[in-house]
Amino acid sequence: MRFLFRSALCLSLAASPLLAQSKNTLAATPPMGWNSWNFFAGRVTDKDIRDTADLLVSTGMRDAGYIYVNIDDTWEGKRDAKGVLHTNGKFPDMKALADYVHSKGLKLGIYSSPGRETCAHYAGSYQHEEQDAKLYADWGIDYLKYDLCSFRDNMQQEAPNDRAKQNRMMRDAYEKMHQAILKTGRPMIYSLCQYGFDSVWEWGPEVGANLWRTTDDINAHYQQMSYIALTQAGLAKYAGPGHWNDPDMLEVGNGKLTHDENLTHMTMWAILAAPLLAGNNLTAMSPEVKSILTNREVIAIDQDPLGKQGDRIWGEGPLQIWSRPLADGSHALAIFNFGEDTAEMRGMNLHLKEIGLGNSVHARNVWEAKDLGVIHDTDRMTVPKHGVVLLKVK
Repeated sequence: MRFLFRSALCLSLAASPLLAQSKNTLAATPPMGWNSWNFFAGRVTDKDIRDTADLLVSTGMRDAGYIYVNIDDTWEGKRDAKGVLHTNGKFPDMKALADYVHSKGLKLGIYSSPGRETCAHYAGSYQHEEQDAKLYADWGIDYLKYDLCSFRDNMQQEAPNDRAKQNRMMRDAYEKMHQAILKTGRPMIYSLCQYGFDSVWEWGPEVGANLWRTTDDINAHYQQMSYIALTQAGLAKYAGPGHWNDPDMLEVGNGKLTHDENLTHMTMWAILAAPLLAGNNLTAMSPEVKSILTNREVIAIDQDPLGKQGDRIWGEGPLQIWSRPLADGSHALAIFNFGEDTAEMRGMNLHLKEIGLGNSVHARNVWEAKDLGVIHDTDRMTVPKHGVVLLKVK
């Protein structure tokens, strides 16, 4: 939503004392963590974040790589006479909360907007960028999600019907916060949430972004998740260590997504080298969902140090093949079935030559953790409705 309680739209950017250093050290692989919005929305509290930190440790998610605990919208209170922003009653002491999260071997993220208000109509950072960045640094914040939200009103009021000027204003607003973060001297992941407007992937790194939203909000419905996934084709060249395309947070374990739909979701995000920001209810995480979110082979694909995002290499009807090159010389190869029936892939060409391989390869079925030995372009594959077969081939 783009009005009340719309925080899932965020522009994620990373900044550190030097932009070059930021690109080399911050977000060298896509950030992993958990964000409060998908499950808690505007209800999130200090206790919820502390409990989440505990659960990330006890469930093994921290050790699997999920280290950022990100507070989304509705933590903000009022500004005092000097313009300093205070938290509201749900978050009595943000510095103490950051210290607690850090004590668990985790990092704390926070949320704001370049506009006067956030999506949920709490105080934004407009004309208080340096004050707010300093406040975050003093608290010990490690990640800022910066959501365009009400700044679109500024853009429309100042430049009605002038899209080019509006886009310049948007870039300037993100650069202003980038510079404010740099001035604090504290490294923070900087995440741009502006829904892919003005082809953000082309200019996001110039304003210090470590990640930028490429789409509108995700939700826990297969249709929206798969639509977002399919619109990422062609964006691979814009991603790399320190700066990533962000198709939004993970809905694995939320709503009524089936097991195969959750596998498709996690697989596509790994192929896309996407940030992995879980948003599920950790207090009621099923063993099945935990096994998907913490699958080390799939996470290793997402976090591959080569840092090359995957892309679509073939598609016909509901069937698509996506591939991602990996640092060890192998490829992740995902065969998706976006159709409504199980697909018997008898005689289907895997298009191995499209990724520089021959007609036969050594393969491993990643989700089944099974070595397949040598497979051929024309080997039979069965892909369930809304499902995927994820191979690592070499």
